[in-house]
Amino acid sequence: MYPRMIYWWACTRPTHRGEWAGYRTFVASHGWDRKAASCLAMAGGRTAFGVHRPLRLLAYKLDLNDEQVRKLARILDELKTERAQAEVDERRTIAAFADALGAATFDEEKAREGTTLRERSTERLQEAVVKALRQLHALLDAEQRAKLAYLIRTGTIVL
Repeated sequence: MYPRMIYWWACTRPTHRGEWAGYRTFVASHGWDRKAASCLAMAGGRTAFGVHRPLRLLAYKLDLNDEQVRKLARILDELKTERAQAEVDERRTIAAFADALGAATFDEEKAREGTTLRERSTERLQEAVVKALRQLHALLDAEQRAKLAYLIRTGTIVL
């Protein structure tokens, strides 16, 4: 099933009054998009950042050729890997903080280790985003860059 359809289905199931949940927003102009966005927000506030869906969306919206799609897939894969590593580092940071608090006496060294790990992880992720943006700028022509900038400004694409 198409992923957006799953959110639509979850948000339009009947309520206790007999109306389906998204009736009023669906009828309003552009209401379905807002309802789907609110369903995404209810699904944890984040969407999974995979490679296939953003790649398909960007290939369609930017009208990319095959070579551009291949290069874009590599860029998105590198960014996805770096974000996954940042999540691992965040779990390690939380574990270090918990270890610092869980001991009989406060372990300042463990706490500092956690903050240092968090800082390094944030810096690596920032560098990866800048690198991806640099590669995207080189990959796209002027019209495609303008379209991508619009998609980022409107929140369709989140970096």
